[in-house]
Amino acid sequence: MKFAPLLIVLPLIAAPLCVLIRHRTIVRVLATATTWACLGIALHLLSLVGQLPVGETTLTYALGGWHPSVGIEYSIDALNAFVLVIVSMIAAVVLPVGPGTAADAIPKDKEYLFYTAFLLCLTGLMGITITGDAFNVFVFLEITSLSSYTLIALGKGRKALTAAFTYLIMGTIGGTFLLLGIGLMYQLTGSLNMAVIQEVLAGIDPTNKTKVVAFGFLFTGSAIKLAIFPLHQWLPNAYTHAPSTISAFLAATATKVSFYVMVRFSFFLFGSAYVFDYLQADRLLMPLAIAAIFVGSAAAIFQGDVKRLLAYSSIAQIGYMVLGFSLNSVTGLTGSIVHLFNHALMKGGLFLVVACVVHRIGSSQVQDWKGLGQRMPITMGAFVVGGLGLIGVPVTVGFVSKWYLVLGAIEQGRFVVAALVLIGSLLAVIYIWRIVETVFFQAPPEGSERCEAPLFMLLPTFILLGASIWFGIDTEMTAGFARAAAEIALPGVMP
Repeated sequence: MKFAPLLIVLPLIAAPLCVLIRHRTIVRVLATATTWACLGIALHLLSLVGQLPVGETTLTYALGGWHPSVGIEYSIDALNAFVLVIVSMIAAVVLPVGPGTAADAIPKDKEYLFYTAFLLCLTGLMGITITGDAFNVFVFLEITSLSSYTLIALGKGRKALTAAFTYLIMGTIGGTFLLLGIGLMYQLTGSLNMAVIQEVLAGIDPTNKTKVVAFGFLFTGSAIKLAIFPLHQWLPNAYTHAPSTISAFLAATATKVSFYVMVRFSFFLFGSAYVFDYLQADRLLMPLAIAAIFVGSAAAIFQGDVKRLLAYSSIAQIGYMVLGFSLNSVTGLTGSIVHLFNHALMKGGLFLVVACVVHRIGSSQVQDWKGLGQRMPITMGAFVVGGLGLIGVPVTVGFVSKWYLVLGAIEQGRFVVAALVLIGSLLAVIYIWRIVETVFFQAPPEGSERCEAPLFMLLPTFILLGASIWFGIDTEMTAGFARAAAEIALPGVMP
């Protein structure tokens, strides 16, 4: 555990160093080395959690040796150790691609700003995940948000600035809701330590109005950050107009950490009995999750920009996560948590495919992708692999996620919900097939030549999408940790 603070310290120190150094090559090496160091530490912490004796679920680290009641504590269990690996893994794989070239290139004299903002965003995401202090969640959330706005605004054109501004407005509203909820929890419990809050909240009467309002603020704030339907308005433009590398990073990490915050506050602090038995949150969340699956997938079908198509697809995939959450069962929550990892692989890889194409032809418009299967066969092969994962074809990670969600619904006798999950997959077939048909069954422009993406871009793409096949076959680690996390979140709840 002594290495845990380095997950925050390393990127936090490296970020201002990038501003001071500014040399393109040195800054890129420094930032990449930092992300890989964070990945190594996250994997180490995950292994430590896996080696805990029976009956123990959490590792703790008191910063500065201060008692948690007056200081800040880092707390690591199966859930956030898993999320730490997801975030650091995506950062380590995506960052070597760099700030982009061609149509969404960042001016060379501003590349150091890209790496600075990227490392600050990584700092915030790591901090949100590892901290055991409720107020620190808000602090790190603001670090993440401010750096994300900057990263999106680095995209070319006025639309990128508009998308960043929209995200800023929605993100500020979400952050305000979270801060108000944290303040109300402090009023109720007299502590900001989440372990203490959990213990005190358990003894407070469910009918306490402050408790109800606190949960409402916290849940709404995290729902905005997660882009739960219908609070998703900021997401499509943000992913579409940001540089492709940033789209890959944010799509694979930011919403995953927001979902983690929702799970942490709902199941660990307030408890599933309060959220689902007293507040009956599933009556609202389940219809919204199903609506997200269908609305997001249907909107994706009609998009003319591949990045925008993938953005709306993300709204549908968030719907799957929320659906597992709303089932309030170990199997359902296992499906949600394992989908954090699986969706990160698929969507991160697919956005990197877009980055490869933009690097060569300068466009992410579907109509400009005609015949790319002949011009960029390796890159387009990677897109097919990622697309099959989004559909949920067996031997892909997408199948694993949907298997657990369908199984969780069937265990509760919700056969209609299980059927809707399968129907949602058919909609994914439609929007993925649109791209496949354009790429492989339409002729390329006359005189065009083969222009495969460079190795430094293809390698990270194939790492993520190759892993989406590997972990679709070997599910022991990912599903195992996801189930362990679900069992901690739902003690005593039937599978």
